[in-house]
Amino acid sequence: MTVSRLLLLVNRVLSAIAVAALAICYIPLRDGPFRTDVLAVFAALYVLAQFVPYLLYHRIPSAGDGKRHILSPSHSRHSLRCCAHGVEMLKIFLLSTAVAVVYHLVRLPLLWQGHWADWLTSAAIALVAEAIVFWNGMACLYLYSVQLGLRWRVIGTLCGLIPIAQLIALRRIMKVVSAEVEVECARICRNNTRKHARVCATKYPILLVHGVFFRDFKQLNYWGRIPNDLTFNGATVYYGHQHSAASVADCGRELADRIRAIIRETGCEKVNVIAHSKGGLDMRYALQNEGIAPYVASLTTINTPHNGCVFADFLLETFPESVKTKVAATYNIAARKLGDPAPDFLAAVSDLTATGCAALEPLLAGKSNPQPLEGIYCQSVGTLLPRATGGRFPLNLAYPLVRFFDGPNDGLVSEASFSFGEKYTLLTPTGKRGISHGDIIDLNRENIEGFDVREFYVELVEELKARGL
Repeated sequence: MTVSRLLLLVNRVLSAIAVAALAICYIPLRDGPFRTDVLAVFAALYVLAQFVPYLLYHRIPSAGDGKRHILSPSHSRHSLRCCAHGVEMLKIFLLSTAVAVVYHLVRLPLLWQGHWADWLTSAAIALVAEAIVFWNGMACLYLYSVQLGLRWRVIGTLCGLIPIAQLIALRRIMKVVSAEVEVECARICRNNTRKHARVCATKYPILLVHGVFFRDFKQLNYWGRIPNDLTFNGATVYYGHQHSAASVADCGRELADRIRAIIRETGCEKVNVIAHSKGGLDMRYALQNEGIAPYVASLTTINTPHNGCVFADFLLETFPESVKTKVAATYNIAARKLGDPAPDFLAAVSDLTATGCAALEPLLAGKSNPQPLEGIYCQSVGTLLPRATGGRFPLNLAYPLVRFFDGPNDGLVSEASFSFGEKYTLLTPTGKRGISHGDIIDLNRENIEGFDVREFYVELVEELKARGL
């Protein structure tokens, strides 16, 4: 056991004793053994216990570069220390509450000895004292934890009204946040260790190309925590900024213009493109039809439907024309308000169907060719979900439909559609969870047991660097 962990354990026990002592001191004070000055000491220790865990968490490393935000806008060293502090406060709460409950059960005879007011007053003091400790911890977890998400915050709130269920929910919440602290600390240490090696400092900058129905917003990064890790490890990162929904041809032209602009502004000569979902088709079109092949060093497609989606054909054929027109019009209006000059919902969806991709194949120049573009390193990545419950909404709903029409899939794209280029990597499911279409771009900012999405991209870019790209 390390010194820091030993200190935390000792503090946990001493703080629990101090909290419990304050919580149960009223009756002993009335009975005579405790003096007022003793109560003042317990009160001081009680107040101190509300802050000590945060101060002891020096084992959470700093970024090493003086920056407050080290991995993502949501995880600074301060926020991690607050999460760790919250877990410790809840452990102190559970220990001290157990002592207080046992004590008041032992003193129950006071109720029928005519001292019921003393017992009730003591119980009320204990309730308030423990409530302060509890909400100190819960506030830290609810305010600073990323991994709790909305679901566990809601579950924790609802179960707080149900005996026993509240303890089960509390234990789960503490486990989730404890794991979050450990994972993030490990990532900080790993990044600090290799910081000077700049393992992601490729010869050419990285261009991240988003998929359909999303845009590159500064406030909500499509790629989650991935760009921050790449940048910390030396990468230069740019974004595609193409339409959220438009035809492959239109988006391809936008990407070609974007690449030319980057080269013109930076003089970098070429870019390494990492494209997710429909973005991979957009880039393939741009390379074959917009004259930008000389300016691209590599293309990595992530969960791209190179063969299209049969279930998308089914949906377009099944829904009435009036419904499709209404949905498209609604989306296009919303997209314009979010910055798309000329969104085209139906064109985007049509190009993602199996029929649409087959029609585009001549323009995308031979997916079956293992080296479709001379001088450009091309590779692809795919992931799978073993079952619907592994995905988040709405992928969990789409999974059975995609499986019926297309086979094993990531909640949106089938395994048969992923492969492209001279290297293909299929990331197999980890346990029951799997890796969804959204997980592979860190869309939910969720730590998945057995798969570190940020490290996956660091290694992917590190490999590009090793190839001299």
